[in-house]
Amino acid sequence: MTTTPAPPPPEPSEFQKLLRSQRVWDVELPDFDPAAAPAAPLPLFHAWFAEAVAAGQPEPHTMGLATVTEDGGPDVRTVMLHDADDHGWHFASHATSAKGRQLAARPEAALHFYWPAQGRQIRIRGRVTTAPHAESLADLHARSTGALAAALVGRQSEVLSAQAELDGASTAAWDRAHADPDADAPTWTLYVLDPVEAEFFQGDTRRRHVRLRYRRSEEPADATTPWIRELLWP
Repeated sequence: MTTTPAPPPPEPSEFQKLLRSQRVWDVELPDFDPAAAPAAPLPLFHAWFAEAVAAGQPEPHTMGLATVTEDGGPDVRTVMLHDADDHGWHFASHATSAKGRQLAARPEAALHFYWPAQGRQIRIRGRVTTAPHAESLADLHARSTGALAAALVGRQSEVLSAQAELDGASTAAWDRAHADPDADAPTWTLYVLDPVEAEFFQGDTRRRHVRLRYRRSEEPADATTPWIRELLWP
């Protein structure tokens, strides 16, 4: 019986060559002992964030925000973290935007931070609530003039007919933000994600990655530590 030899594998494309030439974590990675981690995820997040800043990680306060679309599909984009406290992880957008509508219909979301300067990522999942409008405005007014101008432009996620239309709206919004730094942005909304699960991932050059997951217990044995901690295979 004659066996037909398998055809040779195809030559990689120029894109594949470029893709495969990229290095991952070409830095000295920190150690992470999950046994020494705190009982709740928030203190560990604060510590890792400070370490990311100290390591020179660009824009450590940016994060992926995943929501559920009206037809049940996934959606994701990059947004900015506004705070992380005992209430949850804070971010903001227009209630009339795509993500605002999605969160109104299904108030659940997931967050993702990736800090390659230390080979770390953090995944957080939970229920989302909205802050009172006065609190949303206070958060907005505490930020830059540019942030206020962008909020005043509004119409986020709507179809734009021409770039010139945006240019005119942006110029008017900047003028108003300078003239009235306490201006109201009626649809601007501060959202707070209360986590039910948080995973901390520490990369390892030999691929022995450390994954520590905090999972909120429905019936905690100790009300002061309502989190279950468990390790995951990489």
